[in-house]
Amino acid sequence: MSLLRRTALALALATAVHVLPQAALAETLAGAMAKAYENNPDLNAARAALRAIDENVTIAKSGMRPHVTGVAEAEASRTNLDVRPPRGIFGGQAGRQTDYVASSYGITISQQVFDGFQTLNRVRAAEANVLANRESLRAQEISILLAAVEAYANIARDQTIVSIRKQNIAFLREQVNAANARLNVGEGTRTDVSLAEAELASAKALLTAAVSSLKQSEAAYVQIVGEMPKGIKQPSPAKKAMPGSLDNAVATGMRENPNILAAMRGVDAAGYNVKEAEGAMLPGVSLQGSVYKSVNSEDGPADNLRGAVSARLTVPLYQGGAEYGQIRQAKERLGESQLLVDSARMEVQRTIASAHAQYEAANASIAAIRAQIEAANQALNGVIEERNVGQRTTLDVLNAQQNVLDAQEDLAAVQRNAVVASYSLLAATGSLTVRSQGLEVAEYRAEVHYEAVKDKWFGLRTVDGK
Repeated sequence: MSLLRRTALALALATAVHVLPQAALAETLAGAMAKAYENNPDLNAARAALRAIDENVTIAKSGMRPHVTGVAEAEASRTNLDVRPPRGIFGGQAGRQTDYVASSYGITISQQVFDGFQTLNRVRAAEANVLANRESLRAQEISILLAAVEAYANIARDQTIVSIRKQNIAFLREQVNAANARLNVGEGTRTDVSLAEAELASAKALLTAAVSSLKQSEAAYVQIVGEMPKGIKQPSPAKKAMPGSLDNAVATGMRENPNILAAMRGVDAAGYNVKEAEGAMLPGVSLQGSVYKSVNSEDGPADNLRGAVSARLTVPLYQGGAEYGQIRQAKERLGESQLLVDSARMEVQRTIASAHAQYEAANASIAAIRAQIEAANQALNGVIEERNVGQRTTLDVLNAQQNVLDAQEDLAAVQRNAVVASYSLLAATGSLTVRSQGLEVAEYRAEVHYEAVKDKWFGLRTVDGK
């Protein structure tokens, strides 16, 4: 092998060794969404809140279970009897002291047999609230995934704009040098040089602003994803689970959007709350049993064992009108919940239509702006040639370059808009999920915690051992 070939091979290997780790560190859009799904603190807080709501079912079911109370009492007393003898009579009993000690202990068990179905409806309302909050959690998961997409796309856009403005500065430096060269040979003017220098200074200021925007986008990315962005590339619009048409998107959203489903579960919970309030006007039946053992030492040790069983029937007649107000209040809240379902449906329909229109507009703009960039570059090259032969001025060149710059930045913006609009459409239909996008992260299953605690009778520790 010749020395030249060995040197070329060594350079190629060195380049590969340097590039491979950088490629391995590059973050994909799917990877950013997966990390946000797993690490975002707001999302993890919402999951903890749902686990707390799961416990409402256990709390409601406590009304169906017996209540056991242990009681222990102790009493001690001392009595001094001072008996004085009659006058003139000596002797007799000077006094006597008595001690009394009594203690008792036992248990009482009470069981609600019937309470007008209040406990039953309270449990059903708690179960409906759990399902409603599961959908609310799913809505927040979708919101975080969309926020990760937006943060990723913003960085890709800002990186492109920074690169474009750096290239513009290099171009303008060449124009300054060319204007000075023409001035030195008598073909240009000081005005041409000043125009080029002014445009260069303006371009440096614009680059500073672009770098600042990029840093802000990176900070937002860290807040949502939990890691610094690495190797961000221009993402493509969503493809998985994309609806074929606007009508399909609306139909899917009406069926799967979590905000609509949460509102519908809220109606179920409100209906059970009405029944619970009405149950306060029905009779109630409860049983109670107790066993007590007492020890009395006044006349010597004596053990007494006593047990009792009682049944109690309560019939509410009038409670100051509170029961009627609570029933009316519950019915009004039921009506409110039903109206919120209609509001959620209208909002989802509006969001879907808006996202679909933005997506179509962005796609159409991409094709038009690419054609604009190609034409602007050709025009710039032509103006430079004409300027070189004295038919155009430096100002014409700078204006043509600005047209190219504006078109390139517009392309970066509409590419970002196309990505965000496509994923916004998925989010509005309820289809932006870990499963639909095939994200490499364990899907959070809220039902696991619920099944573990819904019938739990004892225990202080949470499911995760806290």
